[in-house]
Amino acid sequence: MKVSDIMTKDVIFVDKDVNLRYVLKLMKKHSITKIPVVEDKKLAGVITDNMIAVKLGSIRKKGIPASKLHASSVTDKVFETVSPDADVKTILKKVGEPGPTMLNVVEDKKLVGVVTKADLLPLVNSDKELREIMSKKLITVAPDDRVIHARRRMIDENIARLPVVNNGTLVGIISDTEIAFALADVKRIFSIGRQKHRLEELLVGSVMRTPVIWTTPSMTISEGAKIMIKNNIGFLPLIENDSLVGVVTRTDLLKTIST
Repeated sequence: MKVSDIMTKDVIFVDKDVNLRYVLKLMKKHSITKIPVVEDKKLAGVITDNMIAVKLGSIRKKGIPASKLHASSVTDKVFETVSPDADVKTILKKVGEPGPTMLNVVEDKKLVGVVTKADLLPLVNSDKELREIMSKKLITVAPDDRVIHARRRMIDENIARLPVVNNGTLVGIISDTEIAFALADVKRIFSIGRQKHRLEELLVGSVMRTPVIWTTPSMTISEGAKIMIKNNIGFLPLIENDSLVGVVTRTDLLKTIST
């Protein structure tokens, strides 16, 4: 199987000179977290929700709204490319390794597609139960925790999402995406003098994503992949006896694919 067989061909991309607010609108409209950036019609880098959250949350940029920042200011210029004729097995070997989570497909120096973990999920085919691959190390936050606290936990643990638990009950999910949108809203709505206080007091419960899509650890890995595909999610909490017992990510599922 070639990369061209699974890649997303209708690529959403932006010019390096568009403002960041426009980038955020595209992410929300198309439910995506990564966007290629072009300069003079050539691939110049990639913008991720993580990069936006870092930029908008930095002290130096606290008074600058997203509409005043250009795409180039949050562009990661370290990126990987792959040929549309490459074997998909070469991509699967890299799943779970540090590095970009979106591969840009380039032919004759032109961007012709992208491959994300979501594009690879249809290849998952296993009758094993999710409990066999789930992570039991549960790192959670509460609705009344501050967003800056949740963000620090994500950075320290090198994870992109956190389950939000209230009195033992799963009530939401917070990720780089929710944090990036929340920071942009604060900078747009509040005056510079009020932004610092607002950012410090922003609570997880006011920005978390709900309702939460979850399943049980007894579900098969293949069925778990189908749920992620159907709902365009990359993180699946697992609940048993009304308690959160584990989580699985797209990466966990992709590691089960036999190469």
